[in-house]
Amino acid sequence: MTVVDSGPEVRLRNWFERPYDGAISAARTCYSPRVVDPQEVTDGQRERIGPLTFDAGHHTVFQHASFEFALSGVSRQLVWSFLHGFPFYNTEQQSQRYVKLDEVAAHVPPDLGSGARADYVDAIECSWKAYAELTRRLTPVTHEILARLWRLDRRKAKAFGKNIAREAEKKAIETARYVIPIACHTAMVYTVSGIVLHRLRRMLRVGDVPEESSRVVGRMVEAVERLDPDFFARVGDPPLEDADVVERAAAPAGPGDPAVCEAFDKSLDGRLSRLIDYSVRAPEVIADAVRHVLGRIDLGDDEALSLVLDPGCNHYLLDKLNVSTHSPLMRTLAHAHYTFRKKLSHTADSQDQRHRTVPGSRPLLSRTVPLSVDVVEPELIRDDPGCHAVFRDAVEAAFDARSRLLDRGVSPEQSLYVLPNALAVRFEESGTLLDLSHKWHMRTCLNAQREIYEASMQEVEQVRAVHPRLVDHVGPPCCVRDGRARPRCTEGSHFCGVSVWRSFPAVERTL
Repeated sequence: MTVVDSGPEVRLRNWFERPYDGAISAARTCYSPRVVDPQEVTDGQRERIGPLTFDAGHHTVFQHASFEFALSGVSRQLVWSFLHGFPFYNTEQQSQRYVKLDEVAAHVPPDLGSGARADYVDAIECSWKAYAELTRRLTPVTHEILARLWRLDRRKAKAFGKNIAREAEKKAIETARYVIPIACHTAMVYTVSGIVLHRLRRMLRVGDVPEESSRVVGRMVEAVERLDPDFFARVGDPPLEDADVVERAAAPAGPGDPAVCEAFDKSLDGRLSRLIDYSVRAPEVIADAVRHVLGRIDLGDDEALSLVLDPGCNHYLLDKLNVSTHSPLMRTLAHAHYTFRKKLSHTADSQDQRHRTVPGSRPLLSRTVPLSVDVVEPELIRDDPGCHAVFRDAVEAAFDARSRLLDRGVSPEQSLYVLPNALAVRFEESGTLLDLSHKWHMRTCLNAQREIYEASMQEVEQVRAVHPRLVDHVGPPCCVRDGRARPRCTEGSHFCGVSVWRSFPAVERTL
């Protein structure tokens, strides 16, 4: 095996023709009796209005232009720590759940010394070997479960057996990926507005990936500058220096304290996600808000809540398109707020953080990961002795490699890259009922990633204990749509094969 790393590739594939003039014309429109077009902007206005608007904090005018990038050769750690670490982006990323990783492609910091580079590359290669071995061992395990779940012994069609074989391998690689390092390359379509690109440029050295983010964002900015030199030349602030990064001053990089991890885990009371705060009077507040939106003071609390929460009354809940924020009635759910303390693997949280309206305060791993092995082991691996042994050997080797890199003087940020997807991530996450209910509808489906499914089920259970009326109708799409809309399951050919709607939330997930 040979590690492939030709560096990040950044390609601007869609853009606005005149982004800077578009921002100036939008600013002029605010004070004009008509809409001003970009071609009407003069050089004097570019010189005067642009900096005046930007420096005054009137940044929405720079948000109209969007830039769509094709990114490849970037690490999963960069994506989790930086590119997906905030709400304002759109992205479609290559899936490790469904794309088999045959090529050993991973980020290798360019400034490693020869000894450190050898240790680093060896760790990456060993992880891939463990991934291949786990895939081989897990495929018959997942095939047996799927064959039993889908009653293969009662079906005569050969094609169905082939479908199960394909699905079994997908489930195997979905689980085997836990040993793949967070340095693993990924590819994506990544779209941001102009003002977000300005912010990424400003903050590119904040977090755990300062060198890689500097290279990637630098190339994104260069691509836009080739299109329109004015967009960054006339306005904006340069990237922060390391000395100006608040997090660096507040906590120097270095191995985390295992006692802090233990205390956090103890506070979870055996859960993946624990409710630690909520709006105490949420049902009453929402009911009042419904009455005020509709102008119907005659509604009782139960009737008001049914109008917004019951899909039998509110058909927006049956819509495949999430239209909740466009409904005056459903915006009443924004007044209920819940905060959870969570522990997920790095790979699971990479998916969890895509629910951008449910933000989390994710940790700086370069300050919080201990030297000892600290991972989340998938149940499918844990229950098979052979797979468990391969997994433990792989994650222990990864943590040992990180320790050797630290001993060689490699920075804590760069040493993190060799750690596995299974790496434990601890954080707090908050959201409104409006946003959490959408997330729960998506993630209580049996096709959801296992950890996120378990965490979502635990969250719904805990909210039900304090506000039962608010989650009466929360569940996967098949439960919400049962008897009300067709098709019952919106997953099409990816239907899980289980009649969840008959017993939810009492569901046994076997895979």
